[in-house]
Amino acid sequence: MRVVLSTYGSRGDVEPLAALAVQLRERGAEAVVCAPPDDDFARLLERAGVPLVGAGQAVREMIAEVTRKQGPNVGRRLPLEELQLRARRIVATQYEAVLSALGGSAGPDDVVVGTGLMPAACGARSAADRVGARWVSVRFQPTTLPSPHHRPYPYPGRPLPEGETDNRVLWEYDRETMKVVFGGVFDEHRVGVGLETVDDVREYVFTRQPWLAADPLLAPWPDDAGADAGVDFGVDVVQTGAWILPDRRRLPEDLRAFLDAGEPPVYVGFGSMGMQQELKGPGRLAIEAAREHGRRVVVHAGWAGLGLSDDGDDCLAVGEINQQALFARCAAVVHHGGAGTTTTATRAGAPQVVPQVVDQPYFAARVAELGIGVAHDGPVPSADSLSQALGQALEPGTARRAREVSGLIRTDGTRVAAGLLGVG
Repeated sequence: MRVVLSTYGSRGDVEPLAALAVQLRERGAEAVVCAPPDDDFARLLERAGVPLVGAGQAVREMIAEVTRKQGPNVGRRLPLEELQLRARRIVATQYEAVLSALGGSAGPDDVVVGTGLMPAACGARSAADRVGARWVSVRFQPTTLPSPHHRPYPYPGRPLPEGETDNRVLWEYDRETMKVVFGGVFDEHRVGVGLETVDDVREYVFTRQPWLAADPLLAPWPDDAGADAGVDFGVDVVQTGAWILPDRRRLPEDLRAFLDAGEPPVYVGFGSMGMQQELKGPGRLAIEAAREHGRRVVVHAGWAGLGLSDDGDDCLAVGEINQQALFARCAAVVHHGGAGTTTTATRAGAPQVVPQVVDQPYFAARVAELGIGVAHDGPVPSADSLSQALGQALEPGTARRAREVSGLIRTDGTRVAAGLLGVG
């Protein structure tokens, strides 16, 4: 049995697929990952022992290219025409990568599991259709799937209707938006490779039974999310639990020495969020806030390029690191609210602070609701506001609650998913 795991996105999209691939390969299946050929993704998959089929342009190169052309914060201002041009390229390159991984044909048990940017999911779905492989759509947080409990995200050139609060209306608008933004690009490519066109691109790609690879405590899918007052939202979600890749790497010597030399530090890092240049400001403010509370700081550069604000011996900069081991030794974790980082910090029992300066307010809210950290109040952090939030996260009650919740996070998500795929 072959399973092709496909994505085009950040590390938060690639690492869960690597985790599932490891589980599948341990059970005797042939599993590969189709993902952007970024060096850090290649190293991640090499460590995991999972083959990488490079798909399209490296994400960091694409971000740099678009930023040079459109300026910073391109995700908010990218013109519709430019978005569709890039979508066309991603559909084609992901299609070719997945088709290559399948060897141009599929057996009766072969599966394509797809996630990431919508154009990449479109290309992967078409590749599965071309050879007759089973298709499974997966998402890593609930708010990307239609539900009466949350709003959809707007797309460039298609803002949500002003003043509309009914999520039923907004998700129908999102269905039309997907047709407008991606429908023509998807159909054009499908016709070119000998496939039929699709009327509802969102439902066709997401399917009516998408998987949600997120922890049911940290990111629950509501039981009544499939329908509300007789309205069909088009999904019957299967929640597997988070797909966690165990990391057994030893922490570097200088980091271990730093950790051993004093009280647990505060970690500051924003992962693969490299497009938002304003992250560097909150990074510096978070360092100041930690110092106000007498805490040392470990700063992860990440794609935002965070760095130390001075040469003080109370701060240490790190690169790619075993977060599972590091977070367990931190007093608090200040991060961007991505699904993977939130899950790792929660499992480690580390209190969290999530400044809402990027597009992950969902996990910021969940951290606050569970009492395991603080969602920064407002989109523009200041030294005072971050210091106040960090102070709350460092309170003994928050730390105690974070330790309690850490033991409730499930670690069997990849085993559940492998069983659903019929492997092992």
